[in-house]
Amino acid sequence: MKQFMFLFKGGDDVWDAKSEEEQNAHMEKWMQWIGQMAEEEKYVGGERLYPAVKTIHPGGTKVTDRSFAEAKELVGGYITVFANTLDEATEMAKGCPGLQWESSVEVREVWPEDV
Repeated sequence: MKQFMFLFKGGDDVWDAKSEEEQNAHMEKWMQWIGQMAEEEKYVGGERLYPAVKTIHPGGTKVTDRSFAEAKELVGGYITVFANTLDEATEMAKGCPGLQWESSVEVREVWPEDV
């Protein structure tokens, strides 16, 4: 099997607008989704990311903060999974609960170590 990364983008403004009860219920959906992949031995790991960003530009001398206006494009978290193909990983990603709250999921194959 190959390893794939799901990059979760956006949705923070929707999250912030929800009540604590709604947030907890939503997190339970995430745990169920990840738990199912773990039961199938396809879940590798992942984490939520803090929103603060620094970008180092080509040449390495210019460093900028990313503006809040670009928040919908910020990567808010990631998980890595095992799948046989990009299409299989994409089907797995379609179950992401964040898609219900205006998040998007980018699916990328991880470069194998032995190449």
